[in-house]
Amino acid sequence: MLKESGFILIDKPVGPTSFGIISRLRRITGIKKIGHAGTLDPAASGLLLCAIGRESTRLLDRFVKMDKSYDADIFLGAVSDTLDREGIILKKYSGVPLKKKEIQQAVLSFLGKQAQTPPMYSAKKVGGKKLCDLARQGIEIERKKCAIEIYKIKILKYRWPDLKLIISCSSGTYVRTIADDLGKKLGTGAYLSGLRRTELGKFKVKKAVKLDKITANNWQKYLMSDKIAAQ
Repeated sequence: MLKESGFILIDKPVGPTSFGIISRLRRITGIKKIGHAGTLDPAASGLLLCAIGRESTRLLDRFVKMDKSYDADIFLGAVSDTLDREGIILKKYSGVPLKKKEIQQAVLSFLGKQAQTPPMYSAKKVGGKKLCDLARQGIEIERKKCAIEIYKIKILKYRWPDLKLIISCSSGTYVRTIADDLGKKLGTGAYLSGLRRTELGKFKVKKAVKLDKITANNWQKYLMSDKIAAQ
């Protein structure tokens, strides 16, 4: 008997929304009750844990709050209104390129527990309204700081103005805010130019499947049972 519920690890490409991935899985599987553990923006790629079937979607809450790891590309020398490459450039840096040693010192200052202000361009809801919807209307509201923790932050590659970091953090951390705050610390400005989620709890993107490999005839073979996923 073929399995009809469980979890699939999807390697989301840049472009589609997380909801778009869910819609495609519904068409492929013929199952309406599908959800995911943690949104990835259209401009982001990487690990999307998808629950197939009613029983599995009921378990999603336990995965949403798991720690996450990312590869983050940061552009130094400019400030974006959305804190990423999709936004309007508000200010540019005209000084000399920074040395890696200077950047390393600032990067390491982000380690540990801290309070972070959610960005206006985010899906977080305040008073029942998404912050990003308000931001698109030109409205900025006061946001409460959220407690987060950065477990690991390391420079993977640097060549001015491009910086790549590995970041492991608690759920609820906004990497675009880290990029913006780093730019402020350095005095150069910075924004997130690319993001790839590599881990969600114990799950890793290297174990994920690309959506174009999944068909109506083979999707069951990629399912993890609820029991295995929860171990």
